[in-house]
Amino acid sequence: MPTSPDTPVKPRQRILVMRYRFIGDTLLTVPFLRNLRAAYPDAQIDMLVAPNSGEVLRDCPYIDELLMFDTTRKHRYENPDGQTQRRSFWSYVRLLKQRRYDTAFVLKRSFSSAGLAFLAGIPERIGFDTEGRGWLLTQRIPYPAAGIHEVDAFLSVLEAAKIPVHDRHLESWWKPAEAEIAERLLRASSREVEIDSGMQAKHVVLHLTSSNPAKQWPLSHAKALAEWLLSEPNCLIHCLGAPSDANSYRDLRKQLPLGLQQRMHIHCGQLNLLESMAFLHHMDLVVGVDSGTLHMAAAVGVPVVALFGPVDERKWAPLDSKVVSNPIGCRPCNLSSRCPHDFECMKGLQPDAVIETIKTYAGFI
Repeated sequence: MPTSPDTPVKPRQRILVMRYRFIGDTLLTVPFLRNLRAAYPDAQIDMLVAPNSGEVLRDCPYIDELLMFDTTRKHRYENPDGQTQRRSFWSYVRLLKQRRYDTAFVLKRSFSSAGLAFLAGIPERIGFDTEGRGWLLTQRIPYPAAGIHEVDAFLSVLEAAKIPVHDRHLESWWKPAEAEIAERLLRASSREVEIDSGMQAKHVVLHLTSSNPAKQWPLSHAKALAEWLLSEPNCLIHCLGAPSDANSYRDLRKQLPLGLQQRMHIHCGQLNLLESMAFLHHMDLVVGVDSGTLHMAAAVGVPVVALFGPVDERKWAPLDSKVVSNPIGCRPCNLSSRCPHDFECMKGLQPDAVIETIKTYAGFI
């Protein structure tokens, strides 16, 4: 029925989702966003993200607008190319006030994120009751205990707000131009080496770098794994990451026999995040340490074998991945204190255990 002239038009609801920081954290919000959009198909849903990691959601159909949040040097690694200008915290308070949001879902657990929503005058502020910030929220939600995946922690916020949750899978998006760049790089890499006639190439991403050195795997272990992968004559190894990661992979390649070095390709700094996701889509396997790259691979549906050390895989493993860890009694410590064992959880994680997992889980070689 048409609305009569005397019937007031209900304004479009304005919702802000706040989760700015790492690539993995950002991707793990996708199930939350999809279920939120299903409940509010006509709402304006914006998301506050970090300037680099937020790019993975640039084409997400569940968001109307991405707002890039960059205030302190603590997050400068998230903006390595200076793509956004650093702003003051108070400039974001003013920005959010101007946008007149009705509801903020504060998925970031920091005190400052709840303070931002509070000072911006957003009437309904829903989030985790962490870091003593509960009084800044209109609805406090207990942060789930250990063993609950972060995706499910986010979804618990929706459930507490009486919003139906229908699914929890990841998704990914990129444009045809980004797919073409990724495919061009893959074709160029494949042309550089000879693959036995009649055999289809197997493409593997080996990811060994992390923003936290405690999560990294010893070079000697990585060498053993790389040699085993390349013992399959039609296997090509690819390495992605920031330009600063390239030296780590060059060191590894130098350790390999000369006959294998040409089949290890270092692409660090050659692809942006969305191009990297398009590239990962073509892989047969991604294996590596706890990092955003592994979450990106999980989002595109590639088999992932994840090497976990100090961090709890029950909460942070890429969805649907196979985790390999060293079962020592002090893990996971979640890096809560200085390690007295020189990170034996990673140093003692043997290549044979990883190889056996790849064989059984990925059916590889």
